[in-house]
Amino acid sequence: MREENETELTQFVLIGYSGRPKTRMGLIVFLIVVYAITVVGNFIIILVTTTDPRLHNPMYFFLSNLSFLDICYASSSIPQSIANLLVDKPTTSFAMCYFQMSGGAYLAVTECFLLAVMAYDRLIAISSPLHYMLIMNKRLCIQLAAGTWSIGLFLGVIPIYAIPARFCGKNMIDYLTCEVKAVMKLVCSDTSLSQLVMFFTGSVTLLGPFSFILFSYLRIIVAILRIHSAGGRMKAFSTCASHLTVVSIFYGTFMFSYLRPQTKTTKDVDKIISIFYGVMTPMLNPLIYTLRNQEVIGAFRRLVGKKVDS
Repeated sequence: MREENETELTQFVLIGYSGRPKTRMGLIVFLIVVYAITVVGNFIIILVTTTDPRLHNPMYFFLSNLSFLDICYASSSIPQSIANLLVDKPTTSFAMCYFQMSGGAYLAVTECFLLAVMAYDRLIAISSPLHYMLIMNKRLCIQLAAGTWSIGLFLGVIPIYAIPARFCGKNMIDYLTCEVKAVMKLVCSDTSLSQLVMFFTGSVTLLGPFSFILFSYLRIIVAILRIHSAGGRMKAFSTCASHLTVVSIFYGTFMFSYLRPQTKTTKDVDKIISIFYGVMTPMLNPLIYTLRNQEVIGAFRRLVGKKVDS
């Protein structure tokens, strides 16, 4: 029998920036600009990597996957965040909140493993350049890409729905969107199993791929040092610099947010960090890859030139 002080929860109230109209207006403008840059930038990468035959190789195949993933990731949170900022007391249904959490977790986990796959691709390209296309053949690339999207489902979505949670009336979430950590704080049933599962999946998702990336780059550095010409070493390093920058930003913000001890004083910091990894990272990825990659810039110029000539 349900206790008298328990009520069935049907919606959550998102109070992240309620009562701060100037901050909300600034965030609305900021999110609109960031979302536009994110969608346009990542769409351009997908367009040039799929239409230019010079970029039909494994590295750009995985890059186009990352760009598509970033568009989905940004679209899963930014439009809803803008809508929530337009009202004084935004609410979201229980079902929509869980859908948003599972969607964000799915895409985040997928990106973790996709970045690891991209590190493996760079390792093969630099350590075994003569056998690169033989090893990273089309079939293997498709299998690796499909594997990352499948792993995201098992490690990102299933744990959120697999563990039963009972809510007892508290429905205030101090974020712009439904964050797993914030929702878990509202659960009145025993959360020890939930916390254990979250810690396990978080460790596997973050530390596993990140450790593999570090191992890959240690081997990449050794392989680069064995290259005799300075020009060859610089070229090899430049092909990895963009990926390494993206990895540092993505994993750094996630580990800082999810693997550090939680205290009451970290709430405001968590809100800023959640905006950074949920909004800024998808926007920065295309900028990092295009500004540091002459092949992508050249492909874009050729594409624009064709449009102008036609």
